[in-house]
Amino acid sequence: MLRYWTAGESHGKGLTALVDGFPAGLAIETDVIDRELARRQGGYGRGGRQRIETDRVEVLSGVWQGSTLGSPIALAVVNKDYKLERMEEIERPRPGHGDLAGAVKYLGSIRAILERASARETAARVAAGALARQLLARFGVEPFGYVAELGPLKIAPQPGTLAEQKAARDSSVIYSLNPDQDGQAKQMIDECQKAGDTLGGVVECRVEGVPFGLGTHAQWDRKLDGRLALAVMAVQAIKGVEIGLGFEAARRYGSQVHDAIGYDPSAGDGTTLGYIRPTNNAGGIEAGMTNGQPIVVRAAMKPIATLAKPLESINMKTKEPQSASYERSDVCAVSAASVIIENVVAFEIAAALVEKFGGDSVMEMEARWKLFHEMAGKR
Repeated sequence: MLRYWTAGESHGKGLTALVDGFPAGLAIETDVIDRELARRQGGYGRGGRQRIETDRVEVLSGVWQGSTLGSPIALAVVNKDYKLERMEEIERPRPGHGDLAGAVKYLGSIRAILERASARETAARVAAGALARQLLARFGVEPFGYVAELGPLKIAPQPGTLAEQKAARDSSVIYSLNPDQDGQAKQMIDECQKAGDTLGGVVECRVEGVPFGLGTHAQWDRKLDGRLALAVMAVQAIKGVEIGLGFEAARRYGSQVHDAIGYDPSAGDGTTLGYIRPTNNAGGIEAGMTNGQPIVVRAAMKPIATLAKPLESINMKTKEPQSASYERSDVCAVSAASVIIENVVAFEIAAALVEKFGGDSVMEMEARWKLFHEMAGKR
Protein backbone atom coordinates (compact mmCIF):
# COMPACT_ATOMS: atom_id res chain seq x y z
CA MET A 1 0.00 0.00 0.00
CA LEU A 2 1.36 3.42 -1.01
CA ARG A 3 0.43 6.05 1.59
CA TYR A 4 1.79 9.08 3.40
CA TRP A 5 1.51 11.15 6.56
CA THR A 6 2.50 14.74 7.22
CA ALA A 7 3.78 16.55 10.30
CA GLY A 8 4.66 20.11 11.20
CA GLU A 9 3.20 23.49 12.12
CA SER A 10 2.84 26.69 10.11
CA HIS A 11 5.50 28.55 12.09
CA GLY A 12 7.39 25.50 13.33
CA LYS A 13 10.80 24.37 12.13
CA GLY A 14 9.37 22.78 8.99
CA LEU A 15 6.97 20.37 7.35
CA THR A 16 7.60 16.66 6.85
CA ALA A 17 5.97 14.04 4.63
CA LEU A 18 6.64 10.35 5.35
CA VAL A 19 5.88 8.22 2.29
CA ASP A 20 5.54 4.47 2.81
CA GLY A 21 5.16 1.72 0.22
CA PHE A 22 6.98 3.49 -2.60
CA PRO A 23 8.52 0.92 -4.99
CA ALA A 24 12.26 0.56 -5.35
CA GLY A 25 14.28 1.43 -8.41
CA LEU A 26 12.83 4.79 -9.48
CA ALA A 27 15.28 7.60 -10.15
CA ILE A 28 14.06 10.69 -8.29
CA GLU A 29 14.64 14.31 -9.30
CA THR A 30 14.27 16.77 -6.45
CA ASP A 31 13.98 19.56 -9.03
CA VAL A 32 10.56 18.17 -9.97
CA ILE A 33 9.44 18.45 -6.33
CA ASP A 34 10.94 21.92 -5.95
CA ARG A 35 9.15 23.09 -9.09
CA GLU A 36 5.78 22.02 -7.70
CA LEU A 37 6.57 23.65 -4.35
CA ALA A 38 7.41 26.89 -6.16
CA ARG A 39 4.17 26.75 -8.15
CA ARG A 40 2.24 26.27 -4.92
CA GLN A 41 3.71 29.54 -3.63
CA GLY A 42 2.69 31.43 -6.76
CA GLY A 43 -0.48 32.87 -8.23
CA TYR A 44 -1.90 36.38 -8.04
CA GLY A 45 -3.39 37.29 -4.67
CA ARG A 46 -0.95 35.51 -2.37
CA GLY A 47 0.16 37.11 0.89
CA GLY A 48 3.44 38.16 2.49
CA ARG A 49 4.39 34.67 3.72
CA GLN A 50 5.25 33.66 0.16
CA ARG A 51 7.87 36.42 0.00
CA ILE A 52 9.55 34.99 3.09
CA GLU A 53 9.63 31.30 2.17
CA THR A 54 11.51 29.73 -0.73
CA ASP A 55 10.39 26.13 -0.43
CA ARG A 56 12.88 23.41 -1.26
CA VAL A 57 12.68 19.72 -0.45
CA GLU A 58 15.29 17.72 1.42
CA VAL A 59 15.15 13.94 1.09
CA LEU A 60 16.06 12.48 4.47
CA SER A 61 15.61 8.76 3.83
CA GLY A 62 14.55 6.09 1.39
CA VAL A 63 16.78 7.16 -1.52
CA TRP A 64 20.31 6.04 -2.36
CA GLN A 65 22.38 7.38 -5.22
CA GLY A 66 19.29 9.11 -6.59
CA SER A 67 16.99 6.05 -6.66
CA THR A 68 14.30 4.82 -4.29
CA LEU A 69 15.12 1.90 -2.01
CA GLY A 70 11.63 0.59 -1.28
CA SER A 71 11.90 1.78 2.31
CA PRO A 72 10.01 4.79 3.78
CA ILE A 73 10.88 8.11 2.15
CA ALA A 74 11.05 11.16 4.42
CA LEU A 75 10.68 14.56 2.73
CA ALA A 76 11.34 17.79 4.62
CA VAL A 77 10.53 21.42 3.78
CA VAL A 78 12.18 23.96 6.12
CA ASN A 79 10.24 27.00 7.35
CA LYS A 80 12.31 30.18 7.13
CA ASP A 81 9.57 31.91 9.15
CA TYR A 82 10.18 29.69 12.18
CA LYS A 83 8.95 31.55 15.27
CA LEU A 84 6.45 29.22 16.90
CA GLU A 85 7.88 29.57 20.40
CA ARG A 86 7.50 33.36 20.20
CA MET A 87 3.93 33.35 18.89
CA GLU A 88 1.24 34.62 21.25
CA GLU A 89 -2.06 32.99 22.02
CA ILE A 90 -5.16 34.16 20.13
CA GLU A 91 -8.34 34.83 22.07
CA ARG A 92 -10.75 35.78 19.24
CA PRO A 93 -11.63 32.85 16.94
CA ARG A 94 -12.00 33.50 13.23
CA PRO A 95 -15.32 32.45 11.67
CA GLY A 96 -14.72 29.80 8.99
CA HIS A 97 -11.43 28.60 10.48
CA GLY A 98 -10.88 25.74 12.90
CA ASP A 99 -10.14 28.08 15.81
CA LEU A 100 -13.33 27.68 17.84
CA ALA A 101 -14.06 24.02 17.06
CA GLY A 102 -10.46 22.97 17.73
CA ALA A 103 -10.03 24.96 20.93
CA VAL A 104 -13.21 23.44 22.35
CA LYS A 105 -12.41 19.91 21.12
CA TYR A 106 -8.91 19.82 22.63
CA LEU A 107 -9.76 21.96 25.68
CA GLY A 108 -6.74 24.03 24.72
CA SER A 109 -5.57 27.08 22.80
CA ILE A 110 -6.49 28.51 19.43
CA ARG A 111 -2.78 28.85 18.54
CA ALA A 112 -2.33 25.10 18.94
CA ILE A 113 -5.10 24.54 16.39
CA LEU A 114 -4.34 27.15 13.77
CA GLU A 115 -0.67 26.23 13.52
CA ARG A 116 -1.53 22.73 12.32
CA ALA A 117 -4.80 23.58 10.54
CA SER A 118 -3.00 26.18 8.42
CA ALA A 119 -2.74 25.58 4.67
CA ARG A 120 1.04 25.83 5.11
CA GLU A 121 0.76 22.08 5.85
CA THR A 122 -0.02 21.48 2.17
CA ALA A 123 3.64 22.08 1.29
CA ALA A 124 4.25 18.57 2.63
CA ARG A 125 1.35 17.15 0.63
CA VAL A 126 2.63 18.80 -2.55
CA ALA A 127 6.08 17.30 -1.91
CA ALA A 128 4.55 13.82 -1.54
CA GLY A 129 2.46 14.28 -4.67
CA ALA A 130 5.40 15.56 -6.68
CA LEU A 131 7.33 12.45 -5.65
CA ALA A 132 4.41 10.25 -6.74
CA ARG A 133 3.98 11.98 -10.08
CA GLN A 134 7.49 10.83 -11.03
CA LEU A 135 6.25 7.26 -10.68
CA LEU A 136 3.21 8.13 -12.82
CA ALA A 137 5.44 9.63 -15.49
CA ARG A 138 7.21 6.27 -15.86
CA PHE A 139 3.85 4.86 -17.03
CA GLY A 140 2.78 7.82 -19.15
CA VAL A 141 0.20 9.08 -16.66
CA GLU A 142 0.04 12.86 -16.30
CA PRO A 143 -2.03 14.97 -13.86
CA PHE A 144 -2.84 18.54 -14.89
CA GLY A 145 -4.54 21.10 -12.63
CA TYR A 146 -5.80 24.63 -13.32
CA VAL A 147 -8.26 27.30 -12.18
CA ALA A 148 -11.68 27.03 -13.83
CA GLU A 149 -13.57 29.74 -11.92
CA LEU A 150 -12.57 32.66 -9.73
CA GLY A 151 -15.41 33.91 -7.57
CA PRO A 152 -18.23 34.70 -10.04
CA LEU A 153 -15.83 34.72 -13.01
CA LYS A 154 -16.09 31.63 -15.22
CA ILE A 155 -12.94 31.09 -17.25
CA ALA A 156 -13.40 29.61 -20.71
CA PRO A 157 -10.42 27.31 -21.46
CA GLN A 158 -8.54 27.92 -24.68
CA PRO A 159 -8.60 24.73 -26.78
CA GLY A 160 -5.40 22.92 -27.66
CA THR A 161 -3.18 19.95 -26.97
CA LEU A 162 -2.13 19.11 -23.44
CA ALA A 163 1.23 20.76 -24.09
CA GLU A 164 -0.47 23.91 -25.42
CA GLN A 165 -2.84 24.07 -22.47
CA LYS A 166 0.05 23.59 -20.05
CA ALA A 167 1.84 26.51 -21.68
CA ALA A 168 -1.31 28.63 -21.36
CA ARG A 169 -1.70 27.66 -17.70
CA ASP A 170 1.92 28.43 -16.92
CA SER A 171 1.67 31.86 -18.56
CA SER A 172 -1.45 32.82 -16.61
CA VAL A 173 -1.01 34.77 -13.37
CA ILE A 174 -3.87 32.77 -11.82
CA TYR A 175 -3.01 29.40 -13.44
CA SER A 176 -6.09 29.30 -15.69
CA LEU A 177 -6.35 27.98 -19.26
CA ASN A 178 -7.18 31.43 -20.62
CA PRO A 179 -4.53 34.08 -19.90
CA ASP A 180 -6.68 36.58 -21.82
CA GLN A 181 -8.95 36.74 -18.74
CA ASP A 182 -6.09 37.46 -16.34
CA GLY A 183 -6.90 41.18 -16.40
CA GLN A 184 -10.44 40.56 -15.14
CA ALA A 185 -9.16 38.18 -12.48
CA LYS A 186 -6.52 40.62 -11.21
CA GLN A 187 -9.07 43.42 -11.02
CA MET A 188 -11.40 41.25 -8.94
CA ILE A 189 -8.60 40.28 -6.56
CA ASP A 190 -7.40 43.88 -6.24
CA GLU A 191 -10.91 45.10 -5.44
CA CYS A 192 -11.28 42.32 -2.92
CA GLN A 193 -8.04 43.31 -1.21
CA LYS A 194 -9.10 46.96 -0.99
CA ALA A 195 -12.35 45.85 0.64
CA GLY A 196 -10.48 43.74 3.19
CA ASP A 197 -12.20 40.64 1.85
CA THR A 198 -11.16 37.30 0.32
CA LEU A 199 -12.05 35.33 -2.81
CA GLY A 200 -12.56 31.63 -3.60
CA GLY A 201 -13.09 29.66 -6.80
CA VAL A 202 -13.22 26.33 -8.57
CA VAL A 203 -10.22 24.29 -9.70
CA GLU A 204 -10.15 21.35 -12.06
CA CYS A 205 -7.67 18.50 -12.39
CA ARG A 206 -7.42 16.14 -15.36
CA VAL A 207 -5.32 13.00 -15.35
CA GLU A 208 -4.32 11.81 -18.83
CA GLY A 209 -3.01 8.37 -19.80
CA VAL A 210 -4.81 6.50 -17.02
CA PRO A 211 -5.16 2.76 -17.71
CA PHE A 212 -8.24 0.62 -17.22
CA GLY A 213 -8.86 -0.97 -13.85
CA LEU A 214 -7.47 1.31 -11.16
CA GLY A 215 -9.69 1.15 -8.09
CA THR A 216 -12.41 -1.44 -7.55
CA HIS A 217 -16.16 -1.91 -7.25
CA ALA A 218 -15.77 -4.57 -4.55
CA GLN A 219 -15.59 -2.45 -1.37
CA TRP A 220 -16.84 1.08 -0.73
CA ASP A 221 -13.60 2.32 0.80
CA ARG A 222 -11.50 1.18 -2.16
CA LYS A 223 -13.55 2.85 -4.90
CA LEU A 224 -11.22 5.27 -6.66
CA ASP A 225 -13.71 8.12 -6.95
CA GLY A 226 -14.32 7.90 -3.21
CA ARG A 227 -10.61 7.94 -2.47
CA LEU A 228 -10.08 10.94 -4.76
CA ALA A 229 -12.98 12.76 -3.14
CA LEU A 230 -11.47 12.15 0.31
CA ALA A 231 -8.02 13.35 -0.73
CA VAL A 232 -9.34 16.50 -2.40
CA MET A 233 -11.96 17.33 0.23
CA ALA A 234 -9.26 17.10 2.91
CA VAL A 235 -7.39 20.05 1.38
CA GLN A 236 -7.89 23.17 3.48
CA ALA A 237 -10.82 25.40 2.39
CA ILE A 238 -12.29 22.85 -0.06
CA LYS A 239 -16.06 22.58 0.43
CA GLY A 240 -17.17 20.51 -2.56
CA VAL A 241 -15.79 17.85 -4.93
CA GLU A 242 -17.13 16.60 -8.26
CA ILE A 243 -16.09 13.78 -10.58
CA GLY A 244 -16.95 14.27 -14.26
CA LEU A 245 -20.28 16.07 -14.62
CA GLY A 246 -20.77 15.95 -10.87
CA PHE A 247 -23.88 17.79 -9.70
CA GLU A 248 -24.82 18.66 -13.28
CA ALA A 249 -25.55 14.97 -13.88
CA ALA A 250 -28.49 15.24 -11.47
CA ARG A 251 -30.08 17.93 -13.66
CA ARG A 252 -30.07 15.92 -16.90
CA TYR A 253 -31.80 12.85 -18.28
CA GLY A 254 -29.83 9.60 -18.42
CA SER A 255 -29.54 9.83 -22.20
CA GLN A 256 -27.68 13.13 -21.72
CA VAL A 257 -25.36 11.83 -19.01
CA HIS A 258 -24.00 8.37 -19.76
CA ASP A 259 -21.12 7.94 -22.20
CA ALA A 260 -21.88 5.72 -25.19
CA ILE A 261 -19.36 2.96 -25.97
CA GLY A 262 -17.74 2.22 -29.32
CA TYR A 263 -14.68 0.34 -30.53
CA ASP A 264 -11.83 1.42 -32.78
CA PRO A 265 -9.27 -1.34 -33.42
CA SER A 266 -6.68 1.22 -34.55
CA ALA A 267 -6.56 2.50 -30.96
CA GLY A 268 -6.16 -0.94 -29.43
CA ASP A 269 -2.55 -0.40 -28.36
CA GLY A 270 -3.32 2.64 -26.21
CA THR A 271 -4.61 2.90 -22.66
CA THR A 272 -8.20 2.89 -23.97
CA LEU A 273 -7.59 -0.59 -25.50
CA GLY A 274 -9.65 0.61 -28.47
CA TYR A 275 -12.81 1.37 -26.48
CA ILE A 276 -13.93 4.85 -27.50
CA ARG A 277 -16.40 7.22 -25.86
CA PRO A 278 -17.83 10.31 -27.60
CA THR A 279 -18.12 12.02 -24.20
CA ASN A 280 -16.48 11.71 -20.79
CA ASN A 281 -19.28 12.75 -18.47
CA ALA A 282 -18.27 10.01 -16.02
CA GLY A 283 -14.92 11.71 -15.56
CA GLY A 284 -12.98 8.53 -16.33
CA ILE A 285 -14.45 6.48 -13.48
CA GLU A 286 -17.39 4.06 -13.48
CA ALA A 287 -18.37 1.91 -10.47
CA GLY A 288 -15.23 3.01 -8.65
CA MET A 289 -12.88 1.88 -11.45
CA THR A 290 -11.05 3.74 -14.21
CA ASN A 291 -12.48 3.14 -17.68
CA GLY A 292 -9.56 4.22 -19.87
CA GLN A 293 -10.73 7.82 -20.23
CA PRO A 294 -9.08 10.85 -18.60
CA ILE A 295 -10.01 11.38 -14.96
CA VAL A 296 -11.68 14.73 -14.29
CA VAL A 297 -11.97 16.10 -10.74
CA ARG A 298 -13.29 19.53 -9.72
CA ALA A 299 -13.12 21.20 -6.33
CA ALA A 300 -14.82 24.27 -4.87
CA MET A 301 -12.62 26.38 -2.63
CA LYS A 302 -14.28 28.77 -0.20
CA PRO A 303 -12.81 32.25 0.36
CA ILE A 304 -10.01 32.22 2.92
CA ALA A 305 -11.35 32.61 6.47
CA THR A 306 -8.84 35.24 7.63
CA LEU A 307 -10.17 38.68 6.67
CA ALA A 308 -8.33 42.00 6.84
CA LYS A 309 -11.66 43.47 7.92
CA PRO A 310 -12.60 40.76 10.41
CA LEU A 311 -16.11 39.46 11.04
CA GLU A 312 -17.74 39.61 14.44
CA SER A 313 -16.61 37.03 16.96
CA ILE A 314 -16.14 36.80 20.72
CA ASN A 315 -13.30 36.88 23.19
CA MET A 316 -12.86 33.30 24.38
CA LYS A 317 -11.90 34.44 27.89
CA THR A 318 -14.57 37.06 28.50
CA LYS A 319 -17.21 35.71 26.07
CA GLU A 320 -17.85 39.35 25.12
CA PRO A 321 -18.43 40.38 21.46
CA GLN A 322 -15.25 41.35 19.65
CA SER A 323 -13.90 41.34 16.10
CA ALA A 324 -12.09 38.17 15.01
CA SER A 325 -8.30 38.02 15.12
CA TYR A 326 -6.24 38.69 12.01
CA GLU A 327 -3.23 36.61 10.98
CA ARG A 328 -1.15 37.51 7.92
CA SER A 329 -2.95 35.84 5.03
CA ASP A 330 -3.71 35.69 1.31
CA VAL A 331 -6.52 37.48 -0.47
CA CYS A 332 -6.93 34.65 -2.95
CA ALA A 333 -5.17 31.27 -2.98
CA VAL A 334 -7.20 29.48 -5.66
CA SER A 335 -4.10 29.24 -7.87
CA ALA A 336 -2.22 27.50 -5.07
CA ALA A 337 -5.20 25.20 -4.53
CA SER A 338 -4.97 24.05 -8.15
CA VAL A 339 -1.36 22.95 -7.54
CA ILE A 340 -2.19 21.27 -4.24
CA ILE A 341 -5.13 19.36 -5.73
CA GLU A 342 -3.11 18.34 -8.78
CA ASN A 343 -0.55 16.77 -6.47
CA VAL A 344 -2.91 15.10 -3.97
CA VAL A 345 -4.74 13.61 -6.96
CA ALA A 346 -1.38 12.47 -8.37
CA PHE A 347 -0.63 10.63 -5.14
CA GLU A 348 -3.99 8.83 -5.07
CA ILE A 349 -3.61 7.73 -8.69
CA ALA A 350 -0.08 6.52 -7.94
CA ALA A 351 -1.39 4.59 -4.92
CA ALA A 352 -4.04 2.93 -7.10
CA LEU A 353 -1.39 2.17 -9.72
CA VAL A 354 0.78 0.43 -7.12
CA GLU A 355 -2.28 -1.47 -5.88
CA LYS A 356 -3.13 -2.69 -9.38
CA PHE A 357 0.36 -3.38 -10.73
CA GLY A 358 2.16 -3.48 -7.42
CA GLY A 359 5.39 -5.04 -6.51
CA ASP A 360 8.47 -4.22 -4.56
CA SER A 361 10.12 -2.58 -7.53
CA VAL A 362 9.30 -0.47 -10.56
CA MET A 363 10.57 -3.30 -12.78
CA GLU A 364 7.87 -5.61 -11.37
CA MET A 365 5.23 -2.95 -11.96
CA GLU A 366 6.32 -2.47 -15.56
CA ALA A 367 6.20 -6.22 -16.22
CA ARG A 368 2.69 -6.49 -14.75
CA TRP A 369 1.55 -3.39 -16.64
CA LYS A 370 2.70 -4.99 -19.90
CA LEU A 371 1.13 -8.36 -19.07
CA PHE A 372 -2.21 -6.80 -18.11
CA HIS A 373 -2.45 -4.82 -21.34
CA GLU A 374 -1.54 -7.87 -23.40
CA MET A 375 -4.24 -9.94 -21.69
CA ALA A 376 -6.87 -7.20 -21.72
CA GLY A 377 -6.22 -6.49 -25.38
CA LYS A 378 -7.09 -10.11 -26.27
CA ARG A 379 -10.55 -10.05 -24.67
